[in-house]
Amino acid sequence: MPAPARRRGIGGLVPVITVPVITVVVTTVAVLIAALSAVPVPVLAEDAGGVPLTELGADTGDDAEGAGQRGTQAGSDTYQWGSTIVAAQQSGRFHDAGASGIAFATSADNGATWARGLLPGLTAAGGGPYARVSDPSVAFDARHGVWLIVSLALSDAGGLTGAAVLTSRSADGLTWDRPVTTAVAGGGDLDKPWIVCDNGAASPFRGRCHVLYDDHADGNAIHLARSADGGLTWEVTGTSATGIGGQPVVRPNGAVVVPYLGNDGRIRSVRSRDGGASWEESVLVAEAQRHAVAGGLRAAPLPSAETDADGAVYVAWHDCRFQTDCGGNDIVLSRSATGASWSEPARVTADGGDHFIPGLGVDRESTGDQARLALVYYRYPEALCTAATCRLTVAYTSSSNGGASWSPPLELAGPMSPGWLAATEDGRTAGDYLSISVVPGGSAFPAFAVAAAPAGGTLDVRTHTVTGGLPIMSGEPPTVARAAAIASGDPHPALPPTAR
Repeated sequence: MPAPARRRGIGGLVPVITVPVITVVVTTVAVLIAALSAVPVPVLAEDAGGVPLTELGADTGDDAEGAGQRGTQAGSDTYQWGSTIVAAQQSGRFHDAGASGIAFATSADNGATWARGLLPGLTAAGGGPYARVSDPSVAFDARHGVWLIVSLALSDAGGLTGAAVLTSRSADGLTWDRPVTTAVAGGGDLDKPWIVCDNGAASPFRGRCHVLYDDHADGNAIHLARSADGGLTWEVTGTSATGIGGQPVVRPNGAVVVPYLGNDGRIRSVRSRDGGASWEESVLVAEAQRHAVAGGLRAAPLPSAETDADGAVYVAWHDCRFQTDCGGNDIVLSRSATGASWSEPARVTADGGDHFIPGLGVDRESTGDQARLALVYYRYPEALCTAATCRLTVAYTSSSNGGASWSPPLELAGPMSPGWLAATEDGRTAGDYLSISVVPGGSAFPAFAVAAAPAGGTLDVRTHTVTGGLPIMSGEPPTVARAAAIASGDPHPALPPTAR
């Protein structure tokens, strides 16, 4: 196993001034689209703190006037199965929503080498019909032996709307078919798709995949589509839940649990116990106490969810309840044995500053007080900064005891200026999500954006992982059982906006 990255601790009073050096390999779009089975290409970067990085994203190469912002990637998701890890992210962000294409990166040797390309048939960058695309999410259907990436197709005819949810399929994660239409908007406005497949050996619904999305035109009504044939055909079922950013997970008995950010500003969850055919009423996970992230950065408290071998569901989000006067966000974690009721949020980060946009990974073969959890997130060392003074970093922590204690945080990349990131109508963005996948019994592989200063007016934002992955360990047990909440956050908006 490759040696772990050298640890660089994060101290709330210690400034960090390292900047990553990035070497980029440029591949033509024509070759990517024609082959879509690129050979493994290691593209390495290493920050001065000693954490080696591997670039995952491919550029759409689309620099036509009015196309997406060249050199921008955002919104990554990853999934691991067997010896394969697949990552997907937006490439070529538009300022008002969506991207020119979806880039993928696939490792067939659990992170040692990576092949990169673009999904075909989505937008003009890949020979597809849609104007833009957004929000990729990755899964593997073990029963049917197929990799799946869902994405949100956007139409700009008569105003920008979410037109369809698409599913791209691959037998090996390297060569991808043109997409299957999973759901269409009709008169709606779709947003935030997310996919999971039931791979439980004892599940009565093994081989069933579930895609969540919401309809902003219908008050963010949450719908789920399900497929029992490897993503070739889909059936949509509505729920009574309303909100955005849901992430479905499947328990070993086939029950589907969906944590999401509700229209009421709370973290909630909804559950199906019959393989997605019907859905119960939603239940409260916790209030989401908000501290507005500074620097003009777009950062909603969307949840990140995973399960362990026993079916316990873990959900993380950013929340300011543990900092005086809600002066900054921490990453917090709640757990549920079944999805019916949830624990009080526990504080994960406690090193000062502002922490936001978590990506949670869990070793699916671990369980209970030996469950292995990995967490990647963005951080400002100083929460009360401005667009000119904020310095964005990427950090990592882990737990080998089910979240009872966490390792000292490790800085992976940064500092970066928010002005180096892609512009949107809601502020600068590194993506609404982060992701991290855990090899059972092995290392964790995050996917995150690293930005360098623009050159000649062209942005330079690329998706990276840590070369060789990251170890999972725990820190010292906390001196108290749980930190007490001491603050409440900003008022909740009446209705969460779309975030594409």
